[in-house]
Amino acid sequence: MPAHEPIIRVENLDTHYGDKQILDDVSCEIARGEIFVVLGGSGCGKTTLLKHMTGLLSPTSGGIYINGQNIADLSEDELARMKQGIGIAFQSGGLFNSMTVGENVALPLREYRLVDSQLIPAIVRMKLSLVGLVDAENLLPDALSGGMRKRAGLARALAADPPVVFFDEPSAGLDPIMASGLDELILELRRLLGVTFVIVTHELDSIRAVADRILMLDKGRVLFQGSVAEAESSGIDRVQQFFERRPDTHIAQRNL
Repeated sequence: MPAHEPIIRVENLDTHYGDKQILDDVSCEIARGEIFVVLGGSGCGKTTLLKHMTGLLSPTSGGIYINGQNIADLSEDELARMKQGIGIAFQSGGLFNSMTVGENVALPLREYRLVDSQLIPAIVRMKLSLVGLVDAENLLPDALSGGMRKRAGLARALAADPPVVFFDEPSAGLDPIMASGLDELILELRRLLGVTFVIVTHELDSIRAVADRILMLDKGRVLFQGSVAEAESSGIDRVQQFFERRPDTHIAQRNL
C-alpha cells in the first residue's frame, strides 16, 4: 500500500432514506493520524456519514474505502473483521448499565477473542489508565458523571488497539471545563498512540482545539473541506456564519 494512501476515502457518496436524499455526492479523504472533524447544522447528514464510514449503513451509490478496500465489496465475514479494526465512541458513552466499567471495556476483547483471556484484566486497566479512569474499573456506569462515561466509552473504543476511532459528539452535554479536558485527552491519545480520529461535532471550541481538517456539510452536500483557519477566511457565507455563530436572518426576525 502506498505510504500516502489515506486510511479512509469516501467517493461520490449518495444516500437516500426512502425518497429523501440525505447525502449528495459526498467525497473526502482522511489521512493516517489525522483528527478529522465532520460538522454542520442539525440534519445536515453528519451522523449518516459516520454510519457509512463504520459500515453500519450501505450507500445508495458511491464508495467507502478503508485501507484502500471498498467496504461495499466485502462479504459479511470480511465486514465483521473490518469492524474489529475500528473503534466507535458513542455520544452517550454507549455503556451497558448492567456491566461494570471494566467489563464494558473488556467486551470487544472477549467478543472478538483478540487476546488470551488471562491478559484481558491488564489490558482493561491500561486502557482505563489512558483515559484517567483506572479507579473506576469496578463501578457501574450509573455511578459515573457524564464526562467519565464518555471517557469510559473512549477506553472501550480503544480496547482492541484500532488504528481509527470514530467519536460522535464528544462534547455534547458537558460543561466547558470537562469538554476542554476531553479535547486535551483526544490530542494526547493521538500523540501517544497515533490513532486517527473522525469526530462528528458542532461544538466550535472543540473544533478549534482538535481539528487538523474539517468537512462541513450543508443539506447533505459538501460545503467546505480544509483547515479551521481556511474555513474562517473562506469567504463562503454559510461557513463563516457557522464559525461566527450568526443566526439565520429570517429566523432571528421571526423571533423578534
